[in-house]
Amino acid sequence: MTRTGGRGMVEFISDTEVQPHSAKPLIGITACCRWLSDMPYHVAGGKYVRAVSDGADGVPLLIPALGDSLDIVHLVERLDGLLITGSPSNVLPDHYGGEPSEPGTLHDPDRDATTLPLIRAGLATGLPILGICRGLQELNVALGGTLHQKVHELAGMHDHRWDDADPIEVQYGPAHAVHIVDGGVLARVLGVREIQVNSLHWQGINRLADGLQVEARAPDHLIEAVSVTAARTFAVAVQWHPEWNFRDTPASQALLNAFGAAARARAGRRTTV
Repeated sequence: MTRTGGRGMVEFISDTEVQPHSAKPLIGITACCRWLSDMPYHVAGGKYVRAVSDGADGVPLLIPALGDSLDIVHLVERLDGLLITGSPSNVLPDHYGGEPSEPGTLHDPDRDATTLPLIRAGLATGLPILGICRGLQELNVALGGTLHQKVHELAGMHDHRWDDADPIEVQYGPAHAVHIVDGGVLARVLGVREIQVNSLHWQGINRLADGLQVEARAPDHLIEAVSVTAARTFAVAVQWHPEWNFRDTPASQALLNAFGAAARARAGRRTTV
């Protein structure tokens, strides 16, 4: 549930202002198409599933990367929220007019064909959305923005990649600070001006899509979080991974709580119609 505040900004009504609802919200989780043992599988990391079930207090539903074979319109009508996951793959540059990728770059055209129209359909119907890492990049591309394919090769930019040789706890450990933009959605949700985040990406936002606003930046000014300006509900994406050890990270808990609250509000409205 939302109300419009000053300067056309969307304000989200808190949990205490939403009528209680017994059923947990149904939250879709985007999956990747991966070849395992010479067979295609539709997969999503367990950390995303737990972030939905335990962090957002929702019922997780994995959405297969079926592209045109998936009835996206009817799916969105049944969902109360959408989590757009991270992935080892990158968005095909064809979708944003970019140069061809370096040979060997991992892509997932089936996921692209699913998530990009799914994002647009979800926003059109007021579906609460949380994008993570690739999910932030997909949101930007879905709305007409472009991407840097190799942030670490740009003058003045930091290296945002991880080291595969490190233990997983180190890979997902704090890597740098992000500055939260005053007056934005994240500033309201998190209640702080700066947080420490992990960093496991080498692509990032180049031209910000129309309809998005910056919510946070890294020290090198790379966009680290955005929100949808005209969204009727919670619609935020971050470049870091708040799903990792979210129970031990207050900012991650707050982000997932806000997403879950918006999904519960949508579920509550559905039952009262």
